[in-house]
Amino acid sequence: MVIGQDDLVEYGFRRVIITITAVLCALLEIVDTTIVNVALTNMRGSLGATLTDVAWVITAYAIANVIVIPMTSWLSQQFGRRNYFAVSIVIFTVASFLCGNATNIWELVAFRFIQGLGGGALLVTAQTIITESYPVAKRGMAQAIYGMGVIVGPTLGPPLGGYLVDHFSWPYIFYINIPLGIIATILTLSFVRSPKYGEKLKANQVDWIGIFLLTAFIGSLQFVLEHGQQDDWFNNKLIVILSLVSLFGLLLFIWRQLTYKYPIVNLSVLKDGNLRIGTVMCFILGFGLYGSTLIIPIYTQSVLGWTATDAGLLLIPGSLTTAFMMPIVGKLIQRGVPQGYMVSVGFAIFFFFCLLMYNNMTPDTGVEHLYWPLIWRGVGLGLLFVPITTLSLSTLSGKNIGEGAAFTGMMRQLGGSFGIAIITTFITRFSQEHRVNLIANLDASKYEVQQRILMMQKGFMSKGFSANEALKKSYQAMDYSVMKQSTVLSYMDIFLYLGVLFLCCIPIMLLIKKGKTKINPTDAMH
Repeated sequence: MVIGQDDLVEYGFRRVIITITAVLCALLEIVDTTIVNVALTNMRGSLGATLTDVAWVITAYAIANVIVIPMTSWLSQQFGRRNYFAVSIVIFTVASFLCGNATNIWELVAFRFIQGLGGGALLVTAQTIITESYPVAKRGMAQAIYGMGVIVGPTLGPPLGGYLVDHFSWPYIFYINIPLGIIATILTLSFVRSPKYGEKLKANQVDWIGIFLLTAFIGSLQFVLEHGQQDDWFNNKLIVILSLVSLFGLLLFIWRQLTYKYPIVNLSVLKDGNLRIGTVMCFILGFGLYGSTLIIPIYTQSVLGWTATDAGLLLIPGSLTTAFMMPIVGKLIQRGVPQGYMVSVGFAIFFFFCLLMYNNMTPDTGVEHLYWPLIWRGVGLGLLFVPITTLSLSTLSGKNIGEGAAFTGMMRQLGGSFGIAIITTFITRFSQEHRVNLIANLDASKYEVQQRILMMQKGFMSKGFSANEALKKSYQAMDYSVMKQSTVLSYMDIFLYLGVLFLCCIPIMLLIKKGKTKINPTDAMH
């Protein structure tokens, strides 16, 4: 029996179970992208790895995620959505078990890559399943439930990871997925149904060359972005080679998809002007979302001396604010409020958030100085996340919606990768510049500088150090103070430039054509 799009609407208990299953799977995927960050030090110790080696635990997962996202729509059609979703959960769960049992760093990296291949599919497919399970009138509520999971997920990772590492050991951050994965698999096979889009391709029709080119392009690009800063960018031979592989991989992939009869990614959907602008907006949103999420925990831990758990908990109120905004934004879209207006206001609020962070950052900033800026960030995200995606798809229809959604999802991920790479590079460069400038002002012949050193020396001598030791320690303390101050100044610069970037996006919204007046917010939010 062919199941049409409208036949997939579910009711009552069955719909509740499908919603819980899909949100659970999306949460598993999202939490796993951030839960590992706080366990890297413990992994290094127990697996005897270097910092560069252990960074691959994050890189491998990200590369697999970004490779599989654009192929998800095509893979769903090939194997049936339910089967593809269930197999992805099984791959993710088995890989989680293998990650926890890894005996060396490269085993762990390999299993994390496999886990990422399963995980990338979960996020995209879970959204589509929820959308189709609800009748049109109730999709605003479906979007609210899913949106809460998607937004709260990234901030649950660090505190949960910190707790598991502190009280148990790092393998438990992977073992926690196993019971949840088993439950999700059983529920998927029992309750989820598949639409039928058309005939499957035969093995000789599958675009294996396209798959290879996509993998070469995205895999190389992700590696360059993650490792560029620590390997000194284009002064490193491997970075130069992989940059060329990525560039030629992209050009050949585009040519292959436009000329092959059965493309794995339908590029013709990009003829739609709104989708083109939407993909740029998604890229910038990813840049700001992941970039600011990266800076705040680093700043609170390295400069303010907070624990990983405290740094993670700081982000939760802002995430809850976004979750609270989700159903409100969904209702506004269904009532016909133009998404362009909401996105413009969202970018303006994000600019305001960046300005507050710029003004509030010091080496002694307290929770009270960061709390309200992060609440504003939560409001801004609520006004950007769903409207940008629905705007991108507002002039698409049918199967093109899923294909357009793959682009928005991929661009948001790539925006995040670019954001993290560029921000880490600039933090290093700006810190060096500010350090040079600060040291230039610390003239040892100045009276104020001599008095400060003298006071610090007396302080150390009162703790039992000799005059020479106390003087040496005073200079070390002064040097540490300069380093701390230069780091804070570099973070302030980053927030200022991020704010300007968001402000520049507002005029771009004027280029958007008017699409459908009432669109289902969930038609493609991945």
